[in-house]
Amino acid sequence: MSILLGCIADDFTGATDIAGILARSQVPVTLHLGVPDQEAVIADAPFQIIALKCRTTPVDDAVTQACRALDWLQTQETRRYYWKYCSTFDSTAEGNIGPVAETLLQRINNSEKTWNGLPDTIQTIYCPSFPENGRSVYMGNLFVGEQLLHESPMRHHPLTPMSDSHLGRLLNTQTTSEVATLTLPIVRQGPDVIRERLIELANDGIKHVIVDAVDNNDLMHIVRGSEHLRLLTGGSALALHLPALFRVHGWLNNKLQIESAPPPEGGRIILSGSCSDMTRRQVAAAADKCSCLQLEPIKLARESQLDDAIRWLSQQNDSATLLVYATTTPDAVVTAQKELGKEAAGSIVEQAMATLAQLAFDQGRRQFIVAGGETSAAVANALGQKRLAVGREITPGVPWTTGRRKGYEFSLALKSGNFGDEEFFSTAFDVLNSIE
Repeated sequence: MSILLGCIADDFTGATDIAGILARSQVPVTLHLGVPDQEAVIADAPFQIIALKCRTTPVDDAVTQACRALDWLQTQETRRYYWKYCSTFDSTAEGNIGPVAETLLQRINNSEKTWNGLPDTIQTIYCPSFPENGRSVYMGNLFVGEQLLHESPMRHHPLTPMSDSHLGRLLNTQTTSEVATLTLPIVRQGPDVIRERLIELANDGIKHVIVDAVDNNDLMHIVRGSEHLRLLTGGSALALHLPALFRVHGWLNNKLQIESAPPPEGGRIILSGSCSDMTRRQVAAAADKCSCLQLEPIKLARESQLDDAIRWLSQQNDSATLLVYATTTPDAVVTAQKELGKEAAGSIVEQAMATLAQLAFDQGRRQFIVAGGETSAAVANALGQKRLAVGREITPGVPWTTGRRKGYEFSLALKSGNFGDEEFFSTAFDVLNSIE
């Protein structure tokens, strides 16, 4: 069985984000954590997602990881490709969004000369809009709700502080060729006009095109107007309309259906490493309902806080919902980074969360929520997961997934820092335990 859509995601929460969006179609989705082995079986899932950990790595490393993922997808006769990044376009001036997209585009063109029987266009679009989560692009500017990106809490992000809202300026620093914008008045004229304009730009040598979108109708027009392109790039919301397009072409087997697994028996734990504004509010809302422990990078590095945390975890009641968090204010993050170094401050928290996740599992906990991309990767790897089955969506962009460890199934939700509302943690467990 060939893959209809092969997606390469730049972090683990981003991968579950697009997996959940695609799973709305009730078509099976497989989520790989890391590049699969060559002999990996794709089973009957036409949508295959590969989660990388390359959002904030050096550019060369990000490109190398993405190329390895592309190589595997190409061995599986993949029809279309998707480079998935955050809907807030998280990156630095150097990358990694543009360099990866540029490399993937060139490699696909070099190795696969035709698409759908026609010569491939050496061009891709950039569409991070996610209207359900308040992300929109207008005249090339990215908005978070009613705020421009650089005026939102993203300006304080500890790893990718976003100081410019204009995607054209951001992308121009990351690519070797010119960037154009396809604005909302063109998008609103429909798929045919979008396609015509993209082809005009391609004939002028424009390979990178940012596309405005403020609602799901815009995204639907963009998907149909760009179906001649082999590679799409964006947040997850653009992918929402791809299954319907594939059905129009007769590519989807309608007999394939997702079967949601009932929740596993076992305790609950939340592991939160994100310091986003929304996660801080979610932690505060959950604090009165959980047994809580706060981790601090400086204490983890200078004192025996991890030993204390292990003791604390071992003493908790099996029926209690546990909340272990390093979530804190931007000022506290800066203080820790100054004392320990930016990379070390994050790494020590990730290692602690990974250790506590393993211990929690060994103690019988089977329902895990993890907040933050870096923390999600650390926990998923610590639990030994290479592939997850995607189940019911909790909130736009965050599904429950099912893994298996030491002969036991467990449920895992990987949440991007800014996703969900203040009651996300309690809502997530309610959704999971409503599955029959």
